[in-house]
Amino acid sequence: MRHYEANSASAAGRIVALAMVVDGALAPSELRALNRSHLLEHIEIDIDTFHGLLEDLCHDLLTSSVKQGHVELAPATIDSLLAEITEPDLRRRLLRAMWAIADADGVLADAEATLLARACAMWSAESRFIREQSAA
Repeated sequence: MRHYEANSASAAGRIVALAMVVDGALAPSELRALNRSHLLEHIEIDIDTFHGLLEDLCHDLLTSSVKQGHVELAPATIDSLLAEITEPDLRRRLLRAMWAIADADGVLADAEATLLARACAMWSAESRFIREQSAA
């Protein structure tokens, strides 16, 4: 699996791409959810660059994570990809987009649930992930 600079557009884009294909299918509704999230604009990559990241991810998955004819992501692999995002605001934005993408086709597949659960667990363990509410 490729390594990207922490908090880079490539690292963030790959997380989104993973959310889109982790269930084994890329649904048109997931692309629409990505578009509605405006995440690509936030991380400053265009759709062609995103498609390149998606293609690279699929290639990496096929060359490193195929077991018995199926792509299986080890928890350590998921964690290493998630670890490339360290900035709390970027984590929040990515997590919102990931939930929207996972929910877009109306089915939360086991692989999507696993990715979301690992992201929530790993990223919320950071002290600044959850914004503190100011006293009213």
